[in-house]
Amino acid sequence: MKPLIVMNGKVILPDKIVEAAVAIVDGRIDAILESEEAIRNWRRLHSSFTSVDAAKQYVLPGLIDIHCDAIEKEVQPRPNTLFPLDMALLEFERKLPVHGITTMYHSLSLGVGLSLRGDHLLTGMVEHINSYRTKRSMIRNRIHLRFEVSHLAGMPIVERYLDEKAIDYLSFMDHSPGQGQYREPGSFERYVMKNQGVSVDEVRVIVEELLQRRQLVNGEHLLKLSKLAAKRGIAIASHDDDSVEKIEESAGYGVSVCEFPINLETAKFAAERGMRVCVGAPNVVRGASHDKNLRAVDAIAADAADILCSDYHPSSMLAAVFKLADEGIAALPSAVRMVTLHPAQALGTGSELGSIELGKAADLIIVDRYDGQPWVTNTIVGGQIVYRAAVRY
Repeated sequence: MKPLIVMNGKVILPDKIVEAAVAIVDGRIDAILESEEAIRNWRRLHSSFTSVDAAKQYVLPGLIDIHCDAIEKEVQPRPNTLFPLDMALLEFERKLPVHGITTMYHSLSLGVGLSLRGDHLLTGMVEHINSYRTKRSMIRNRIHLRFEVSHLAGMPIVERYLDEKAIDYLSFMDHSPGQGQYREPGSFERYVMKNQGVSVDEVRVIVEELLQRRQLVNGEHLLKLSKLAAKRGIAIASHDDDSVEKIEESAGYGVSVCEFPINLETAKFAAERGMRVCVGAPNVVRGASHDKNLRAVDAIAADAADILCSDYHPSSMLAAVFKLADEGIAALPSAVRMVTLHPAQALGTGSELGSIELGKAADLIIVDRYDGQPWVTNTIVGGQIVYRAAVRY
């Protein structure tokens, strides 16, 4: 791989923005060059290299998305309409560099009624992603296993994946009706009917069985999973926490990331307790939760959230970053950290990914703006240009 230098950029470092060139050697950041003399000296040391002109645009670390279930919609865009797993992954991955995402934790649900129907589809996708990423990649493909704790039959699958380190991130979910995201009467039933195309009678059976299994959830089982995850260096998240008590319970299971807290009190408590708090970029862009829960900007403004994920809408990541900066909710370097360094640190890859610093993997994006909207012109992963864009006029 030839050395590469990104020239004339407004480079977003962890705590400031500098006008500089970023030099890359062997897939890693070799130098951040802030003067013409430094650039000349670097060029003299490298007789052959590729040069990319950032043309005064922003140069950011590649975005790291720790929670996105859009791959499931790529497999099943409509109820009972399945596409081949290999096609779905290939086509979905090609979209991600367009949005500046260089590390994706594909979020796959192991449960009933909320996502891909059948454990065989979940295991098939996990195995396909693991096989695929040993052979080729545009970005860094990772796996976030979202385990519905009431899906007791799924426990052996989770144990096996943890033991084999076949997943990179684990979350404990409880989507049972009457609490969390589905605390409003009928909200769970409406979601499942829309998402899975089931009838009223079918969803009634799903709810009855789910509530029965929920009564059988054993904390010792979750503790066993959390210990195995810790042994393998895999971070655990909670999901849709709606109370201080839920945070305390999650902490007992080794949870270090609180995803989508339902209200500000819960988000603040999780942050004060030392957890990373993740909120959705679509919530920032739209200015509200689609479920009428906590507004992400309120949590960010209160220092009660420090990670943004795309949730279900990858293009929202970059848009949310610039909206936070434009509206004065966070300085641009701080907003960028929410989609780069902070998620990397939360999942144990902060020494390798997430910021433009010497020796780190050279995952970079170049970002221009059109009518205020950010758009990616170049995406570099491990020093390799994987995406370039231009306009006709």
